[in-house]
Amino acid sequence: MNDRLPATFIPPAGDHIEAPQGVSMSQYRPRRSMLYIPACVPRFLAKGRELRVDSLILDLEESVLVERKAEARRNAVAALQAGGYGHREVVVRVNRHDSAWGLDDLTAIAPLKPDAILFPRIESRRDVLDAIAALDQAGGAEIPVMVMLETPMAVLRAEEIAGASDRLICLVMGTSDLTNELHARITPERLPILYSLSHCLLAARAHGLPIVDGVHLDMKDMTSFEYACRMARDLGYDGKTVLHPLQIQYANDAFTPRAESVARARKIIAAFAEANAEGRGVTVVDGRLVETLHVEAARRTLLIHDLIVKMEADEDA
Repeated sequence: MNDRLPATFIPPAGDHIEAPQGVSMSQYRPRRSMLYIPACVPRFLAKGRELRVDSLILDLEESVLVERKAEARRNAVAALQAGGYGHREVVVRVNRHDSAWGLDDLTAIAPLKPDAILFPRIESRRDVLDAIAALDQAGGAEIPVMVMLETPMAVLRAEEIAGASDRLICLVMGTSDLTNELHARITPERLPILYSLSHCLLAARAHGLPIVDGVHLDMKDMTSFEYACRMARDLGYDGKTVLHPLQIQYANDAFTPRAESVARARKIIAAFAEANAEGRGVTVVDGRLVETLHVEAARRTLLIHDLIVKMEADEDA
């Protein structure tokens, strides 16, 4: 299990990767694509070791039939013990801690120290604290936590959920369940859930957390999937959960900084440093005013770019 990039990635000496001021490295771990893998299918778990995906979510919950819960748990344990997932972040989505399978999931998974535990259907601060307490009791006191926001109540309480614990490292949208509970229709523009996406994004950013968009159910229509990825990116999301390996490359592409964005970021940082050296607090780059906030955005762009470059270099090595 030691061959994977840890949840809090500290680059080795000599790698010039600098976080914006006041920002921890863990917030900028690439999560452009997070693939759900039903743990009841061993060949899918094995395939995950070969995919160019940022994160793998070994799923014990929604994609697993009740009669196969124990089997899926055993498969996930075997996969974690075998390791071999390289740079990929390995997350386990357990069943709710208060369900018939939740405590057994945590007891089996926690000793293996995955990169994170993903708790489904979290609806309040109390839910977060109870889930973490159950994880701690199972021996996972040092394991980071992700939570899913997938109900109307979760959206309404997104701010209290995001601020519930410093163990939280990412919020994950469950847009399929949310759409269903809103009695809404799936549309290309995603208008029925646009408020929910924006509200949860605000809550995440208010507490300095990454947030990842929900899945796209049509696994054959890559045009609409790419559109959904770019919409989420433009809103400010860090990545997208995916259901099929074919979707990975589109998510990765959408959330990877473009070469021109990287070049502009470097230009902004250099120009601002020169302006500061001359006693000026602002400057102009390509006809546009540049202030401190633009420098912070530029540093964030370069950080994400550098982490992706390093991660992909490690994968190709």
